[in-house]
Amino acid sequence: MADLPPIVDLRQSATALRVQRGVMRMLRERHDMACYAEVPLANGRRADVLAVGPRGEIWIIEIKSSLIDFQVDRKWPEYREFSDKFFFAKPPELDAGIFPESEGLIVADGHDGAILRDSPDTPLAPARRKTLMLKLARLGADRIHVLMDPGPK
Repeated sequence: MADLPPIVDLRQSATALRVQRGVMRMLRERHDMACYAEVPLANGRRADVLAVGPRGEIWIIEIKSSLIDFQVDRKWPEYREFSDKFFFAKPPELDAGIFPESEGLIVADGHDGAILRDSPDTPLAPARRKTLMLKLARLGADRIHVLMDPGPK
């Protein structure tokens, strides 16, 4: 457990963590996006990965590590209202055919990732974007603070 990043709350499977790492690396290196893991949203949901691009675009990536994970989780449509683009991310061994063709799709392992299918653009309302960006700025600062001073708040 000591080698896990501090953001890991042990709810994610080892497969999901590998996919998360590859997705975040790919988005940062090839799309110049800053990534946040496990972001709580105003509707009570929690985005697996939320990425902010250089022009302020916001993508949400929902990680599915297995067929069962995809089949039992039907909350994913609720992420669309908090992003300009929505993607599923999967490990290489999971069949891409299980995911809706209407949504973006990423394949990733612990080292890298690739966009298999782009997501339609669904631009956020300006007020929602502003609220979300403020939340992300505060979340990022809070996470850095915990790393610098892991003591009590």
